Amino acid sequence: MKLPRNIGGGGLAKLLSKYGYKITRQTGSHLRLSTTLKGEHHLTIPKHKPLKVGTMSVILVKSAPT
Repeated sequence: MKLPRNIGGGGLAKLLSKYGYKITRQTGSHLRLSTTLKGEHHLTIPKHKPLKVGTMSVILVKSAPT
């Protein structure tokens, strides 16, 4: 799957909200997202525009359900 090249951290947080993640806090230029759907899980994503492809890939792998 080809990842989008023009999405920022805020846009990715908005997309992940459809999968149960909510922004719980922001420290500087990083967002912390949390979910409690299948146990408690946290993600930290940079609020940069655009996100690098490698960074986005790692975030998506970590947010995938196991």
